Amino acid sequence: MPFDVFKDFTPVTQVALVPFVLVVNPALPVKNVAELVEYAKKNPTSVYYGSSGNGSPQQLAAEMLNYTAGIKMQHVPYKGAVPAITDLLGGRIQVFIGAVNSLMPFVKEGKLRLIAGAGGQRFAAFPDLPAIAETVPGVALDVWLGVFMPAGVSRDIVAKVNADIAQLLQSPEVKANLGAQGIEPAPSTPEALAQTIRDDYARWGKVIREANIKAD
Repeated sequence: MPFDVFKDFTPVTQVALVPFVLVVNPALPVKNVAELVEYAKKNPTSVYYGSSGNGSPQQLAAEMLNYTAGIKMQHVPYKGAVPAITDLLGGRIQVFIGAVNSLMPFVKEGKLRLIAGAGGQRFAAFPDLPAIAETVPGVALDVWLGVFMPAGVSRDIVAKVNADIAQLLQSPEVKANLGAQGIEPAPSTPEALAQTIRDDYARWGKVIREANIKAD
């Protein structure tokens, strides 16, 4: 169903941040972002990254890294993250940017190598993990969850729901459940969420145009 995010919805609050991380198959001889960039420059047609489909967050982040770092990793789109991770484990692709909770079990088993966080800054749960942006400034994928209501809802209702969600996110049980999935609570004001949408629209619109990305 087509919609206009700026006209059809009322931002209520951001709820949480979902940490995305950059991992590689251990057979790829790189241990950090600088080595990945150097390797990709020397081997421009042999580094393949997977995504959950054309126009997906994984593709957007990888293409931002491509044009910002001056490299050209080759895109392999899949119908979802699971088949992409399966091929990553099998060595048919070498690079993947995905949700930390779906990748960490394989990292702990030594089947994947974790080399960077994809957010704009280091994650609280992984303070020793450098962000991609520390090596390639400007490259960041901040994946967030938010709550919206239909356009035209009164400010009083928005304020009440915003306050209720903020209080809920302080619950130890909710924090524990989110933390078990690698998700960080991150409530916001309605105005801050609206600004995030505007910023993301501009930033990712540039990536889409630069990389000529077409959604499935």
